Amino acid sequence: MTPAERQEAALFVLTLAQDAAALIARMYEQDLVVSFKGKDDPVTEADRAANTLICAALGSRYPGMPIVAEESDPATYAAFANARAAWFVDPLDGTRDFVKKNGEFAVMVGLAEDGRATLGVIVMPVGGRAFVGGVDVPAFEAGLDGTKTSLHVSAVASLTKAELVVSRSRHVGRFEDAAAQFGVRKVTPCGSAGVKAARVATGEADVYAQPGRAGKLWDACAPEAIVVAAGGRVSDATGQPIDYRAKTLDNDRGLLVTNALLHAPMLELLRRTAGKAPPRN
Repeated sequence: MTPAERQEAALFVLTLAQDAAALIARMYEQDLVVSFKGKDDPVTEADRAANTLICAALGSRYPGMPIVAEESDPATYAAFANARAAWFVDPLDGTRDFVKKNGEFAVMVGLAEDGRATLGVIVMPVGGRAFVGGVDVPAFEAGLDGTKTSLHVSAVASLTKAELVVSRSRHVGRFEDAAAQFGVRKVTPCGSAGVKAARVATGEADVYAQPGRAGKLWDACAPEAIVVAAGGRVSDATGQPIDYRAKTLDNDRGLLVTNALLHAPMLELLRRTAGKAPPRN
């Protein structure tokens, strides 16, 4: 996309994600019917309804562009790795938290071009907070009244002053113990990759880290675009860039989202946790 096309897409996707979030918010107040796609992998009608809404609109606006969406049939996006650009959609990121009704879940829509995240939108159905950013799209929070507030990551440069957000559902005790030994000021469990990444993008937290398996590519694309646009840095847990043309959707080498200043010390922390050195950059 050209810069103008990406900026236009950002506004379109923001409205689309807000519509999906409003749908989810209405369903959140109802009795939930929960089924499971796998062990500890819940799905609800809200996931499916939001998925349908988002994919239909993206497909109409951008015909022919693959839409890699969590609740879609994989056959519909089987050739995404060969496409120059693809959408990555998590219609309800944090379904466990949606079911628990703790408010920590989000709608996430990301765009990747040539294997790199270039646009992201995250909307939180509870409270309506919305975040946008990408290449040629300065990061901002969209207010319910239409106002835009610029986003920038924190300026914290020491782990002893940093707040680290970690998964509420994928507890990694060894990593959290190592964080404490490194002197990290505060470790906060939180639901939804999107919510955690938004906290880094706004400077409300300084680092989001998940060693080991860290969901799928749709859990990383929108967060990466927004955080990088806000001045941060995103990689896997070994320091390598995330490839959105990878043959597998799994983020099986973890995820590290930081304010950029803390990326190197966090890679060292992850190295010590994993027992192997990070690559030289």
